[in-house]
Formats: sequence, C-alpha cells, structure tokens
Amino acid sequence: MEKKFQRNEENFICEKCGMNILGDGYTNHCPYCLWSKHVDKNPGDRLETCKGMMRPISVEKKKGGWILAQKCERCGFKRKNKTREEDNFEKIIEISKLGR
Repeated sequence: MEKKFQRNEENFICEKCGMNILGDGYTNHCPYCLWSKHVDKNPGDRLETCKGMMRPISVEKKKGGWILAQKCERCGFKRKNKTREEDNFEKIIEISKLGR
C-alpha cells in the first residue's frame, strides 16, 4: 500500500520570489509569497514529473486556521494545504480578496 504522506526535510530557494526557505519536513510552500512547486503526487513523495509552479488562488477559514488553495500553472492541478504560523499573513489576506 502506498504511503499518503512522507516527511521530507528539505531546504529550497523559492522559484517565485527567490527567498531561501528552511524546510522542516512539513513545509510545502514559500511562507513569503505562498507559491510552491508541483513536485508531489502524494505529500512528500517527490514523484510528480510536472514540476510546474503552484500559484496561490484562494484561502478559506477552517477550524480556526486558513486553508490555502493552489493551482499548477503548467498542468492545472489543484491542491489545498494548511497555512502555518510563519506564513505571511498580509499575503493570506490579499489572496482571500481575489475571489471577491
């Protein structure tokens, strides 16, 4: 049976804003610009071949936190992820206004 989540502690340079990000195994997007890269079929597996950039398209409030939705600029795949305390809250608010 395929694991649905694999923890990968990886540092990366954001391909959108250029910030150096220290990953902790749960980091899946840049905390500054909230973009990520389409690298996983299941979280942490690094098996996706697309490698397109994942644009933040919306956020929603859920269970006391924020859920970030992203869409791949290359293939159109969509994924939702929890935001984290270190994420740029001004960006979260900015994205929340996009759908209005």
